[in-house]
Amino acid sequence: MKSNALTRIFSIARRECGILRKNPIYGFSMVVFPIAVIVFFTTVLGEGQPTNMPVGIVDLDNTTTTRALIRQLDGFQTSKVVGYYNSMQEARQAIQRNKIYAYLYIPEGTTRELLASRRPKISFYYSYTSLTSGSLLYRDLKTISTLGSAAVGKKTMQAKGFTPEQTMAVLQPIAIDLHPVNNPWVNYNLYLSALLIPGIIMLFIFLITAYSIGTELKFKSSHQLMRIAGDDIHVALLGKLLPHTLIFLTVTYGYLWYLFGFLHFPHQGSVWMLLLLGFLAVVSSQSFGVFAFGLFPSLRMSMSICSLWAMLSFTVSGFTFPLRAMDGAFQTAAQLFPLRHFFMIYQMCCFNGYPWHLAWLNFMAMGIFIILPLFVMRNIKRAMLEYVYIP
Repeated sequence: MKSNALTRIFSIARRECGILRKNPIYGFSMVVFPIAVIVFFTTVLGEGQPTNMPVGIVDLDNTTTTRALIRQLDGFQTSKVVGYYNSMQEARQAIQRNKIYAYLYIPEGTTRELLASRRPKISFYYSYTSLTSGSLLYRDLKTISTLGSAAVGKKTMQAKGFTPEQTMAVLQPIAIDLHPVNNPWVNYNLYLSALLIPGIIMLFIFLITAYSIGTELKFKSSHQLMRIAGDDIHVALLGKLLPHTLIFLTVTYGYLWYLFGFLHFPHQGSVWMLLLLGFLAVVSSQSFGVFAFGLFPSLRMSMSICSLWAMLSFTVSGFTFPLRAMDGAFQTAAQLFPLRHFFMIYQMCCFNGYPWHLAWLNFMAMGIFIILPLFVMRNIKRAMLEYVYIP
């Protein structure tokens, strides 16, 4: 009986390979698009951080001191002075036209008031339409604003005979020694590519799994599939999804090798942990696609549920906005998304190198996703044998 089931599984797998060759949707969605996504994100984020973001200047004082500040701002890696404006209105219009992301406003008499210790006010304005560019330019502009007053204070104290140590003790009483753990370069590529790309690959797996099962109803080939499987829905789905699993595993393992082997992304975990994580991501995503079709045995509805679930997972997975800062309902709902558990296992066991048992809840959750199809097998079998496709 066991050998007979294996023979049927391989027969269905050969049949599925023929379907994959004939329908170009599979080739593009399973191989071409995932590879394009991998290359795109790792190339766009290749420098680690955005650099040379355009900044404008409104310098109504135009002295050697203010020009020195502007040169220092232009020397920062993330900022590049691209234009000078005669008024705040012109600079604001440049931001609205997306020519610059921020501008520094230096009013007339700034240097004179600095030398007289009258605390002049300079202003900087930045667009927060893009969170990344806004936060980085805010950091640069704030630093320049601080440096302006510190430079004048340093010269004044040196003229009064203070030693360099005494001067720095007044200007910077607390020295910050910053150590970003596991990502000392503050490289956006290291964490965004390692999590956005798997999320998109899982989206493709969701959709292709539901699509491949739903097209059996659409093209009226479900009875043939069940006949080859001996009316055993477990055999039918195992044989049908086996080629998909092998292809997606190849793409996923290729992606992992490209990031951690070729691009040398840092990770503290073992190779076996990466292989296990890739396997769990592929199989749990396929299982969720089967489960979605079992709940709604319709090509349109199941693919809609899969796409919605995949897109929501980017929001609640926690790698762009901390989950603990969200509402309690979202913290609970986040456990229903495979990408959330993928992220937790990756950051604990791969990125930080903690023992696997610290993430046992997430491993268990991935296992639950894998067994979800068992609860809808009867519904899928009934759909394959009785349902009539309605476009």
